[in-house]
Amino acid sequence: MGIRIRATLAALALCATGWAFGKDKIHIGIVTGTVSQAEDNLRGAEQLIKNYGAVKDGGMIQHVTFPDDFMSQQETYIASVVAMADDPNLKVIVVNEAIPGTTEAFKRVKAKRPDILCLACSPQEDPLVIQKAADLVIDSNFVSRGYTMIWVAKQCGAKTFVHVSFPRHMAIETLSRRRAIFEVACKDLGLKFAAETAPDPTSDVGVPGAQQFIVEKTPQWLKKYGPKGEKVCFFTTNDALVEPLLRGLMASKNGMYVETDSPLQGYPGALGIDLSAESKLPGGQKFAAILKKVEQAVVKKGGAGRFGTWPTSYGFTLGAGMAEFGKRVVEGKAKKDSMKDLFSALSVYTPGINWNGAYYMDAKTGVRAKNEVLVFMDNYNMGNPGKVMPTTKQKIDQKYYLLQGK
Repeated sequence: MGIRIRATLAALALCATGWAFGKDKIHIGIVTGTVSQAEDNLRGAEQLIKNYGAVKDGGMIQHVTFPDDFMSQQETYIASVVAMADDPNLKVIVVNEAIPGTTEAFKRVKAKRPDILCLACSPQEDPLVIQKAADLVIDSNFVSRGYTMIWVAKQCGAKTFVHVSFPRHMAIETLSRRRAIFEVACKDLGLKFAAETAPDPTSDVGVPGAQQFIVEKTPQWLKKYGPKGEKVCFFTTNDALVEPLLRGLMASKNGMYVETDSPLQGYPGALGIDLSAESKLPGGQKFAAILKKVEQAVVKKGGAGRFGTWPTSYGFTLGAGMAEFGKRVVEGKAKKDSMKDLFSALSVYTPGINWNGAYYMDAKTGVRAKNEVLVFMDNYNMGNPGKVMPTTKQKIDQKYYLLQGK
């Protein structure tokens, strides 16, 4: 009897999606990196498959990954995205994150199939370029975070803020502008700003070599910027570098990392905790349980008040939420130019979380884009005790929106 009930419910669910029982099928393609580069992004795609099934099994979702060394394999990556358009039922393509080559991939997709909705998450190409190829672009609000991260660091007692990156990332317009905002915000809020260069994980040294560099350098940086035990807050632009950096900061008494965009970003590996049980929980329960376990481990390591995160996963939510948004647009239940409809789709995967956002503004012209939305959520400071830092309510001076990268 139980099997029959489940089968009936499954059939009703398929019917509700609007692609079963005689209606045109809707297939959604989602492109992510691998576990080693951005695990949360991949897990978001896996969640979509759990919700809607894989195309190969008669479901809705087609998932492909791009190689870790994507900078040297752009044509391979572009071809894999364009190949999705050969599926006549494909209506949406979501790329999370939109690595270099995505603009060209979308142009080729649109040339073959102008009906396909192309959605880009966290683009690594110039905003004015990707905006012309994508129907909608969504990114972390680098302007607001450039200020609010420094604000949180100050609230937690930091005296110095250290930005760790490499030339390829600093050539990305949004990341370069955020670095400039970090620097000015530090000056305005009374912190010292410093920048350090690390190896690029996509270079010849690979992820292991770049991570080993961080392992060796973190103790040296702590001595350099906090010689008398002053609190030093760090931030790196690359996900693969977060774990070794967190591990080194946890081992200190003055190292800080006040914001990752997910409790899964770096923390499980740095703390040596198993989250397999928590990861099997549904929806909002999953990240609430993950955050609780991560926070307990941080406090046990003596890191209370020095480490923070967004309470749920940005990478996970962006991919899954944008696919949900694309599905609703195709079904006529949402408009692609509605920020309200976008936040509604994102909230499916972030119940109870405060979001804020704005349309991208070009620093040179002051003109706001119509198809790129910058988003962020409140910060959660672990063991403080478990204090939510109201970053979405902070007033951001207009001057920060006009700052340009170096």
